[in-house]
Amino acid sequence: MTILRKVRHKIAKSPIHQPLTWIRHRSLRPADVFVASYPRSGNTWLRFMLYEILVGQSSTFTNVHQLVPDIGKQGKALPVLANNGRLIKTHEAYLPLYHKAIYLVRDARDVALSEFAYQKALGLAEDNFETYLPRFLRGEVNPFGSWTAHVDSWMDAKDKGYAEVLLVRFDEMRSQPEDSLADMMAFLNVPVERETIRRAVANNSVEKMRDKEKVNPQKASAKGRFIRSGAVGGWRERFTDTQAELVEKYAGSILTRIGFAEVESLNR
Repeated sequence: MTILRKVRHKIAKSPIHQPLTWIRHRSLRPADVFVASYPRSGNTWLRFMLYEILVGQSSTFTNVHQLVPDIGKQGKALPVLANNGRLIKTHEAYLPLYHKAIYLVRDARDVALSEFAYQKALGLAEDNFETYLPRFLRGEVNPFGSWTAHVDSWMDAKDKGYAEVLLVRFDEMRSQPEDSLADMMAFLNVPVERETIRRAVANNSVEKMRDKEKVNPQKASAKGRFIRSGAVGGWRERFTDTQAELVEKYAGSILTRIGFAEVESLNR
């Protein structure tokens, strides 16, 4: 299985990704809204909470994947928004096909650590983090390019008015999830009681998400966890000065653009 997974991963990063992307984006509707993010940015947690708010049922990996599916699997998704609109997950950089989206962005340094751990669990990352980080920053570890280019594409779409984009920072959603979700519901034009949001947050804590993963194991579950800690700023305890400086070189301007003011070397 690991060998097959490696082959698929290699193919996904090849030029074949572009025609596959086109195929996956067929049959979109004007009222569809996207839950977009770079991988390992909190998209799953967000979709679990959105599911409970919009549907009023407890979320599981099975029903969330069905109702708020990955791009390419939207054919069977039920409309949960006005005008038969659906919520669809995407990890793609901004495309003109995206007219309205919630864009969840997480600090590149925490994303790099999470993506490394996830790919190690899947057998896709055999190197250590020291050699993995430069590859991550150059956009060589997954099919979605670099974190920098990805965020830049969505920020440009927002700032230049190419699409309606609600920017949601992962650290703010972690510290104030109810406020963040209330903003999203307003963006989606869905009236909702505050208590409904409160229940969705309580039902999807890290501990409860891990319990749900035990019931429905994911690809990374066999050798690790798909649901990790969702740490904010965990990079400060893990990065060397050299690694922090490398991130600043590649992504410092974008981190500043989205409001992550702290872009500095660690003083150890």
